[in-house]
Amino acid sequence: MKHLLPKEAWAQIQQQPDTLFVDVRMEIESLYVGRPPGVENIPWYEYPDLTPDPASFAAAVEREAGSKARPILLICRSGKRTLAAGEALEAAGFKEVAHVVHGFEGDLDEQFKRSTLNGWRFDGLPWEQM
Repeated sequence: MKHLLPKEAWAQIQQQPDTLFVDVRMEIESLYVGRPPGVENIPWYEYPDLTPDPASFAAAVEREAGSKARPILLICRSGKRTLAAGEALEAAGFKEVAHVVHGFEGDLDEQFKRSTLNGWRFDGLPWEQM
C-alpha cells in the first residue's frame, strides 16, 4: 500500500482521473464533518455495530471500482482506518491501493483539536460539507 500525504493524494487524483477515491468513514461523518469533492463513501464500518467486515467492504469497493486493477485511494479522519481497510483490499486482490496519511482532519493537537497540524483540510485542499 502506498502512503500519500494529502497533497500527493490530490496530485494522484489529478494525474490519474480513473482513481477511485473512497472515503471509509461512516456516512454521517463524511456528510457533516466534510469530505473531498468526488469521493465515494464506502464505510469501513457503520453504526450501530462499529465492527469492520473486510469481505463486505472489499466487495463493495469492487462493485464501485469495476475491477481490482483500478487504482484505489482511501481517506478517513486521521489515516488510521484506511490502513486496515487498505490491507483488506490488498488481501482481496486489489493491485494498486493507496491511503491518505493524516486523513481528512489530521492528528490531534495539544488542545485535542484536529485540522490544526496536518491533514487534507489543514493543507487547504478542496472539500465540501453539508
